[in-house]
Amino acid sequence: MLLTDRKGFLKKLYRYLVDSVEGWTTGMADLICVNSNFTKGIVAQTLPHLKINKLHVLYPTLNTKFFDDAPSVGLYEVPSIAKYLFVSINRYERKKNIKLAIDAFAELKGLLSTDEYRQCYLVIAGGFDKLNEENLLHHRELKEYAVDAAISTKQILFLRSPSDNVKIELLRRATAVLYTPSNEHFGIVPVEAMYVKSCVIAVNSGGPNESIEDGVTGFLVRPEANAFADKMAQLVRGQVDGSRMGEEGRKRVQSLFTFDHFASQLETLSHLLLQN
Repeated sequence: MLLTDRKGFLKKLYRYLVDSVEGWTTGMADLICVNSNFTKGIVAQTLPHLKINKLHVLYPTLNTKFFDDAPSVGLYEVPSIAKYLFVSINRYERKKNIKLAIDAFAELKGLLSTDEYRQCYLVIAGGFDKLNEENLLHHRELKEYAVDAAISTKQILFLRSPSDNVKIELLRRATAVLYTPSNEHFGIVPVEAMYVKSCVIAVNSGGPNESIEDGVTGFLVRPEANAFADKMAQLVRGQVDGSRMGEEGRKRVQSLFTFDHFASQLETLSHLLLQN
């Protein structure tokens, strides 16, 4: 809904008609589940005639068994000198603001000693479809952007559509996962990262405001390079306990984002529906 283009009179008229029909048909439901409180607010704002008491938050779930069963694999393209691994996992789309991760890594250089920064490494990984023009162009743009940001090719890696096992291994080994999109309705990557005990640094908007407990399981910061870099530097220098945050993150996922919790919440909503 946030991403719908409403510019121009005809588009505004079209969206008004579509939103009206959507609001009317959606309002016929007895109960509506949304994936976050953020989404709940957007739905209420977009469909103002919808009764707010029909909207209930039901957080997406994580297949924890899949993560538990994933074998450890080698990350052969990551150099052995890389002691501090920062990982960004998103589709290669401009709206994901992946440039922010690159800017933050470049900014990090000024906050660390030469030796500390030399041991840092950034992996940009994401879904990539060679038939998708934006994926093709943005992948190229990001590689050029990293060069312009004076990041050595020995300290950055771009992965296109990594396998599930590689993706999970990246999350496991990450010093921090950098989650850069703004106004994500939920965002599953921070939850995946927390489950494998990695610290998350995310933009303080949208779903991550609900999935991440700031200062406990990760950090919620402004969508600015220096804000990200500051937390990255604290992790490198041991000024914050990333391992403890990882442990707390796993506990949070186990309490809020598992199949059992989802089933329990769904059962509660079902009883509520029957009572009404």
